[in-house]
Amino acid sequence: MRLSFQQRMLIVGSLILACASTLAAQTGLPPVATPGEAGYLSGELIYELEGRPTPQCHASTIVETPSGLVAAWFGGKHENNPDVGIWLSRHDGQKWSNPVELVNGSEGEEQEFACWNPVLFQPKNAPLMLFYKVGKSPSLWWGMLITSEDGAKTWSKPRRLGKNKSLPDANQNLLGPVKNKPVQLADGSILCPTSTENGGWRVHFELTRNLGKTWEVIGPINDASTFNAIQPSILTYADGRMQVLCRSRENVIAQSWSNDGGKTWSKLTATELPNPNAGLDAVTLQDGRQLLVYNHSVRKEGLNGRQILNVAISDDGKKWTPVLTLENEGNKAGYSYPAVIQTQDGKVHVTYTWRRQSIKHVVIDPTAIN
Repeated sequence: MRLSFQQRMLIVGSLILACASTLAAQTGLPPVATPGEAGYLSGELIYELEGRPTPQCHASTIVETPSGLVAAWFGGKHENNPDVGIWLSRHDGQKWSNPVELVNGSEGEEQEFACWNPVLFQPKNAPLMLFYKVGKSPSLWWGMLITSEDGAKTWSKPRRLGKNKSLPDANQNLLGPVKNKPVQLADGSILCPTSTENGGWRVHFELTRNLGKTWEVIGPINDASTFNAIQPSILTYADGRMQVLCRSRENVIAQSWSNDGGKTWSKLTATELPNPNAGLDAVTLQDGRQLLVYNHSVRKEGLNGRQILNVAISDDGKKWTPVLTLENEGNKAGYSYPAVIQTQDGKVHVTYTWRRQSIKHVVIDPTAIN
């Protein structure tokens, strides 16, 4: 019997999934999740590959607003190309809207620059914030901010965050949150996890008490002699402690702890989890557990380590249990740069780069994860 092209592709896809599940089992990780299993509710591309708005995309962010979910990412010909702008889509409860380009790197200079790493954040009783970066490279970029008072339908004019001379790097531009979402403290101030990449990777924090008008810098908390770390993600605990988990060049996820509301931080140390020099994100769940989305791998020859994407759970931020495998397939571009939030209804929403061609949105029920 002659099989149709679609039938052949279904068979190939099944074989790939079976191989991936076998590999996951061999490494002690869960098999690739499918909807209806282990709390995995759904997974879809925010926009289809055919007719996609840009050849490449990366670094998504997601937020819950009073009018629904909003996601953003950077997209263009390729990362760092001058045509790369910040794109956005809104979810109406049924589907994602067609992506629109919000901003690009054109600021009136003779040279246009690429946009990078948007971060959406919804403060309490304040406009929605969208931070992003503009510049030739992460060592030279600067932070930008736009705001929306109508659930991401219309936006303010972009403005630079400014500079801070207390930063120890040659680039003293304020960045805001470099990849992962901020947290709003009890006094209303917003603590942004951020980092620089000049002469070594360093983690620091930028704090604003007036919705981005002025800033205080905390750190850096490392000198890059032990860990070259960037892109921290903040977790909080009922006893007031805070923890950051960071991408590193040392093949492990790095961590630091604060006992004083983020004013001071411990030295970076290694967690028990691997890291292939790739972005991660984490969220403190409503039940007090910590949930992490990350690449459970290290780099290997010919692969960047982003071929597998996982979810892990912890009660204390120290002992982590991998509970879901979202992707596990040998595509060279891989699956990376997750963003994760928990919405008011208790569901967990994850977005991540899907082969640099689209952004995938996954919904998880954490109550089904033991």
